[in-house]
Amino acid sequence: MSEKDYLKDISEIKYLMNKSSRFISLSGLSGVLAGIYALIGAAIAYWLVINFSNGTLYIFYGWVFWTVMFVLFMVALLSAVTGIILTTRKAKTNNEKIWDTSSKRLLYNFLIPLAVGGVYCLIILSQGRYGQTGGLMLIFYGLALVSASKYSIGDIKYLGFIQIILGLIASYYPGYGFWLWVLGFGIMHIIYGTWMHFKYDTK
Repeated sequence: MSEKDYLKDISEIKYLMNKSSRFISLSGLSGVLAGIYALIGAAIAYWLVINFSNGTLYIFYGWVFWTVMFVLFMVALLSAVTGIILTTRKAKTNNEKIWDTSSKRLLYNFLIPLAVGGVYCLIILSQGRYGQTGGLMLIFYGLALVSASKYSIGDIKYLGFIQIILGLIASYYPGYGFWLWVLGFGIMHIIYGTWMHFKYDTK
């Protein structure tokens, strides 16, 4: 066998090992749609707070608070459902199992930091410290992506690092938390999802 054949065999073995230990059927398009949902949700929340807040302090109260919480919940729900549907379709196209050891590990490592972050954000909201929640959401979401990246497409860790950095900036400048949230969950998802789509989904 020539050196070229050996390199080809090594490459195929590496691919098979990577495939067996990682869930690689994540859909880039689901990231794009998640970003669009986030932008729509942010626009609705912004309109509510601007038009129905307490003067110039932008204080959440009563139905405004619960409506914004509902909007955030719907953004998360739609993103999750879209991700499941598109990822399942991609896995079937690639003749891959949607629920195996690698996908279980991915879900486990993603949900733990995300769930902890969600509970912590609810505690912060219950204390009325609204300015800190945007940064905390970005930080815990970024940690969830980094944690899950070792069981999926490794590139998602870079999105995680970006979210963490944006979250730290938002924590230092809480007055810009909303706009950094829009940048992280909205625009970065669209950019990164588009890049992932053309890199992995169009092959």
